[in-house]
Amino acid sequence: MEGSPLPTPLTLGYSFCPNDTFIFHALHAGLTPTPQPVREVLEDVQTLNEWAVEGRLPITKISYRAYFEVMDKYIALRAGGALGRGVGPLIVTKGELGDLNGLVVASPGALTTAELLLRLVFPEVKVVRMRYDEVMPAVQRGEYAGQPVAAGLIIHESRFTYPQYGLQKRLDLGAWWEGETGLPLPLGAILVRRDLPADLQWQLNQAVQDSLRYAYAHPEAAKGYIRQHALEMSDEVMQAHIDLYVNDFSLDIGSEGEQAVQELFRRAVVVGAARPSGLPLFVGEGV
Repeated sequence: MEGSPLPTPLTLGYSFCPNDTFIFHALHAGLTPTPQPVREVLEDVQTLNEWAVEGRLPITKISYRAYFEVMDKYIALRAGGALGRGVGPLIVTKGELGDLNGLVVASPGALTTAELLLRLVFPEVKVVRMRYDEVMPAVQRGEYAGQPVAAGLIIHESRFTYPQYGLQKRLDLGAWWEGETGLPLPLGAILVRRDLPADLQWQLNQAVQDSLRYAYAHPEAAKGYIRQHALEMSDEVMQAHIDLYVNDFSLDIGSEGEQAVQELFRRAVVVGAARPSGLPLFVGEGV
């Protein structure tokens, strides 16, 4: 309930991915102001998606597909998200494949934007779900937990490394989306709980913007923090990841970004992947 005591510090969940650690380093390190103390917890996006369903964290990174599942609890910040062109998930295969309907595709999670897009293109596809970094090895082997795997749905840095697994691109789902809609593709957002006071929601949005502006102004400052969480990524892949997923939409979603999210939500409702809602999508709407 608005006005109820707030936990101190507020816990902010985001992923190990370079785009998130780049954006949030200054906030984490206390280099930019926050309206009240913030403590970070890093997890893979699918775990954060599941935690959001439980309402566990007051501030969290999430897939847009998962956001549509928790709109009653959360509202999106205008800053800090991942949205753009040329950023979409890829379907990869070990060899040539035609129609994927009826075949098994390795998916990084039921609540990922990637799986929603897959179902928009191939409504009769079957999926087997696993952590995103297990998808390419499963496609390479052709199986996962005893199930045959014909193709994989890859996200994050995997779009740069799949040739190392002997895989080839079957379809760029971001390019499909852009061709269908003419809009940028919404991937991930930063959410705050709707029961936080509206002024605090907006101050947290400003804090995320300030953290990203600091990262742009001091690009060397975050490198150690990014490297600490970048698993076995090369420096080149790490930088390519940031360059691809952090852009003007990360500073502010803008009117075009809002339109893209509304269209993704509309399509999710049409295919039964989301419930209709009249709630505002972003902080500050109507202010």
